[in-house]
Amino acid sequence: MNEKKKARLRRAVKSRAHIREKGAVRLCVHRTPRHIYAQIISANGAAVLATASTVEADLRSDITGNVNAATKVGQLIAERAKAAGVTKVAFDRSGFKYHGRVKALADAARENGLEF
Repeated sequence: MNEKKKARLRRAVKSRAHIREKGAVRLCVHRTPRHIYAQIISANGAAVLATASTVEADLRSDITGNVNAATKVGQLIAERAKAAGVTKVAFDRSGFKYHGRVKALADAARENGLEF
C-alpha cells in the first residue's frame, strides 16, 4: 500500500474514533476516480440505514466522477436519510480532503435537510 493511501486511512481511523466517542449516526463518504458513494451508518456501526451512489441506474446516465454527480448523490442521501428518520449526522469524509466532490456532496446534503 502506498504512503498516500496509508495517510488517508490513518486520518479516517482518527476521525471515526472521534465520531464513535460522540455516539453519533454518521454520513460516510467514499470516492473513487469514477464514482462516489455515501452511507448513513447507525451510531453503533452495526447497521446501514441509507445508501446512495453514482453506481445506481438513475444516476449513472450522466458522467459519474464530477461535482454535479456528487451533488446529486448528496441530495439523494439526504432524502433517504429523512425517510429513515435520521436528521442529524456526523460527517465522515474517510480521510479524503474536504474539497471538490466531497464538499459538493456535503453541501447538497445540508441543503436538503441533514444537519452536521
